Amino acid sequence: MALPPRPARVATLAPAVRRVLAENPSPMTYWGTNSYVVGSGEVAVIDPGPADPDQIAAILGALSPGETVSHIFVTHAHLDHSPGAALLAAATGAPVLAYGDAQAGRSPQMTALAARGGLAGGEGVDAGFTPDRTLADGEITAHGDWQLEALWTPGHFGNHLAFALPAGRGLFCGDLVMGWASSLVSPPDGDLAAFMASLARLATREDQVFYPGHGEVIAAPARRLAELRAHREMRGRQIADALRSEPGSAAELAERIYVETPAALLPAAARNVLAHLIEMASKNEATFDAELRADSVFSAPQE
Repeated sequence: MALPPRPARVATLAPAVRRVLAENPSPMTYWGTNSYVVGSGEVAVIDPGPADPDQIAAILGALSPGETVSHIFVTHAHLDHSPGAALLAAATGAPVLAYGDAQAGRSPQMTALAARGGLAGGEGVDAGFTPDRTLADGEITAHGDWQLEALWTPGHFGNHLAFALPAGRGLFCGDLVMGWASSLVSPPDGDLAAFMASLARLATREDQVFYPGHGEVIAAPARRLAELRAHREMRGRQIADALRSEPGSAAELAERIYVETPAALLPAAARNVLAHLIEMASKNEATFDAELRADSVFSAPQE
């Protein structure tokens, strides 16, 4: 997949929002990770990005003379979002705030699956991530001229938070919602049931714009949320149809369904299929052989 032209590394998106783009473009990160600077004076930084000193220097370079970083927020513990937090904290003395460590927020089902083993997908988890302060769902942090409300939005990752500006002025949605592609949902860190519930939760809000972890600002959040829900529902129907035709593993089903996807992206597609299959099995809409693993063979339930 060809990547689009990269935008300016530092851009002012709104009076209180600056974007600093990390130098980590890829088919999975689009043009790279979006780090955000919120407020003025004593500012907040959301998602400092990978463990890249150059990105930390770019964030600090985006500050106006006399500005300092007072708080560092992390949406979730993937390697393209959270490791830079420790570097930025070391440079500024600011605390790191997040929902919890890399295992926080997992559902009981995903916790049990993780303990059993055999499901890890290697999607770049920052396993050592630990925030200085944990944030509860709905907790508001205010400092200087900015305020952010933490919204627990698991699905892409168990410890995923979105951060809302007051009065619907915008929401930093991390990797839950992206404008250029559907998010990866890879068990046990990703959970399709939680993902759909988080989309539904955001759909009840009236945020004017979404600021995603990758890609451009989402100017029509309600429409994008509806598109993502419809896409997942369509994918579920495709998987159910494929199972009725012939049993298969997640990887085999992905090859049969994602016929126009480049081969390099099929492993990620297989993880998305696995998330659907686990959810379908929980509702008795699919069965699998023996113990659930990443390579388990799934079948349609017997009529």
